[in-house]
Amino acid sequence: MGVSNELFPNERSAVAGRVFNNSPEDLTHAVNESGSNTGTASEMSSDAANFALFARMSAPTPVASTSSTLNGAALFSSVGCSLCHTPTLTTGQSPYTGMSNVTYNPYSDFALHKMGIDLQDGIVQGTAKGNQFRTAPLWGLGPRLSFLHDGRTTSLIQAIQADSSSGSEAIKVINNYNKLKASQKQDLLNFLRSL
Repeated sequence: MGVSNELFPNERSAVAGRVFNNSPEDLTHAVNESGSNTGTASEMSSDAANFALFARMSAPTPVASTSSTLNGAALFSSVGCSLCHTPTLTTGQSPYTGMSNVTYNPYSDFALHKMGIDLQDGIVQGTAKGNQFRTAPLWGLGPRLSFLHDGRTTSLIQAIQADSSSGSEAIKVINNYNKLKASQKQDLLNFLRSL
C-alpha cells in the first residue's frame, strides 16, 4: 500500500526522481498518542501490527441454518465444491493465546489450483503460474458484492460458472452443479450466502 513500516522501512520507487521519506511512516510507539508510555497493546502497536492482528483474529459470524442452507451445505459437498473449498481446517501451534489447534471453517484449502484460460491473468507470483490461484476462502461470502479474484462479476452464479473455463480443475464440479435442479441450485446459493 506504499506505507513504510518497521518490517519494510524502505520505500519503493515507482516514479523516477521521487523524494523518499528516510524513516518508517508507521512504527511501534514508545509512547501512545496521549504521551503516556502505558496503554493497551493496540495503543502501543504500529498500524501495521494492529492490521496484521486484526486479520489473524477476524472470522465471520455464522448465519443461522435453515432447511434450505442445510440442504445447500450437503449439495456443496456432493457436487464436489468441498474438494477445494474445504469446509473445516485446524490451526497449528500459535503464539497467540487460545489460537492453537482451533477448528475453523474457511471453506478453502489455501492451495494453488489451475483455473483455466478464462480466469488466468498471466501473472506469475512465487510458485503460482499465470493460470493458478490460491483457493479463496468462502467464509464471509454472504455480504460480498463482487466475486472472483478481480471482482469481475456481481453474480455468484457467474462466478461459479467461470470456474468451468478450459483447463480448469473445477470443470467436473461445475458440470455436477449444472445438473442440479433449480431448487437445489437455489439451496446451494442460499448456503453460500449464509457463510
